[in-house]
Amino acid sequence: MDSFLFAFAAVLLLSIGGRDQIMVARFSAKLGQSGALLAVAVLVSVASAGVMAYAGAHIAVLLPVPAQHMLIAIALAIAALELFWPVRLREATEPTRSLGAIGIVLFARQLGDAARFAVFAFAAATVLAPLAWLGGALGGAGAMLLAWTLQGELEERFPLRRVRIALGIVVLLIAAWIALSARGAV
Repeated sequence: MDSFLFAFAAVLLLSIGGRDQIMVARFSAKLGQSGALLAVAVLVSVASAGVMAYAGAHIAVLLPVPAQHMLIAIALAIAALELFWPVRLREATEPTRSLGAIGIVLFARQLGDAARFAVFAFAAATVLAPLAWLGGALGGAGAMLLAWTLQGELEERFPLRRVRIALGIVVLLIAAWIALSARGAV
């Protein structure tokens, strides 16, 4: 159950101000709060969390325990780097109304974001990868719901860059601690 709760909280937090969340907020503002847009965003979040949980669980079982810990540390370090990377999305000059196209782009963005790397790490760290997937899926759905609801206010009301840098520092410190523990230095 811990992997579910940690994955849920991590994905919900690490998605704040992410490329996927801003994309959904902008499309929600331009196209209106369409239930279909929200459904696509939630389904994509479930799918991307599933892919990363599957990958984390299946790669981890191939490794000895110390290497598993290093894999987790590396996944979290990548998540931290993604959080430090500035989010600069261009405004869509002609926003597509194709939910399929929106879903494909959203899925591609989510596969490389900090939140999904956290799902990968939680799935690699536990024998209950389906719980990490479920927690990540629900956390991602919550983040998409927040973006869909707030629309343009998401970028206007919150200091997203500062929040992402603070989260990146925390995640990087956790990754360093896990890596040092795996090496026997802590």
